Amino acid sequence: MNKPIYVTQPYLPPLEEFIPYLEKIWGNKVLTNGGPFHQQLEKALCDYLGVEHIALFTNGTIALVTALQTLRVTGEVITTPYSFVATSHSLLWNGIKPVFVDIDPNTLNIDPAKIEAAITPQTTAIMPVHCYGHPCDVEAIKKIADNYNLKVIYDAAHAFGVQDTQGSILRHGDLSVLSFHATKVFNTFEGGAIICPDAKTKQRIDHLKNFGFVDELTVVAPGINGKMSEFNAALGMLQLKYIDQALMCRKEIDESYRKLLKGVKGVRCVQEAGQAVANYSYFPILIDVDYPISRDALYQKLKDQGVFARRYFYPLITDFPMYRGMSSAHRDNLPMATDAAFKVLCLPIYPELLQSELNYIVDLIREG
Repeated sequence: MNKPIYVTQPYLPPLEEFIPYLEKIWGNKVLTNGGPFHQQLEKALCDYLGVEHIALFTNGTIALVTALQTLRVTGEVITTPYSFVATSHSLLWNGIKPVFVDIDPNTLNIDPAKIEAAITPQTTAIMPVHCYGHPCDVEAIKKIADNYNLKVIYDAAHAFGVQDTQGSILRHGDLSVLSFHATKVFNTFEGGAIICPDAKTKQRIDHLKNFGFVDELTVVAPGINGKMSEFNAALGMLQLKYIDQALMCRKEIDESYRKLLKGVKGVRCVQEAGQAVANYSYFPILIDVDYPISRDALYQKLKDQGVFARRYFYPLITDFPMYRGMSSAHRDNLPMATDAAFKVLCLPIYPELLQSELNYIVDLIREG
């Protein structure tokens, strides 16, 4: 191919459509601190996602850190090793000990059957991840949390717009956290959000993300600067105009990959999303031992041909120095996550990916 093909590329609406938004920002001279576009985007996202309360953030990581502070989580939190490091880093930033448990080999989400055995008197919460936008077993996790009086914070970075048969997947847990990073289905270049169940919780979140300020003279908590700027919020408003079109394109690409890769020996597509509404945020495949070359060899082959796939998630969080000394991080405790990390390869998927480019990628994989 004449141009590189990446795992994902941010959708950029026509520049001329963004100019009126910039003119409004320049005209009202409000650049941040909950300006007009910030307020509009919060309302628009509540309407689109089918949730009642949402608090915008400068990025998803600060949103995770703040979510934990909002619920006053301490002690130990059970989570997955198969995620981006922001998940567990947010725990360390709050002085919380991550306790890692294994994943389900089919969904690649945290395995509820492993959670209960990891609970100790110090456990205060569970932080699951809707991996690749595929929902966790939310009912099983809720049952465990209710039995042991634990909080649940979902890292829903990949799960924008995902629904089960009852509505938004974001309504589950005490809080859900979204990422609007440039690589995500819906992005504001950088950004994030916390979905919360009531106005009182949102008020606490809004205080915490703005240094703890209630008004000019009153600070009620040691908050952080987590506010989203007007520029990012305006971009989000423009992106919302195109999100349904983008999701439809992703669905078609997902279907095409599955059709063309069917029957390729040693290549497994991660199971199809079974929820009412999926977002097709990633397209992961697993390279088994009966494929002609190793996962890493295929990764390099694609890269040499201008196709930049991603070993996502590899290495596991638990393989990094700040975690691998923890008893729960030992690979013997995480056989399914370890296996997936050494097999996974996420293929390019984004609305502008051409069918000819997809065919080219599949042909390279078929060659072995």
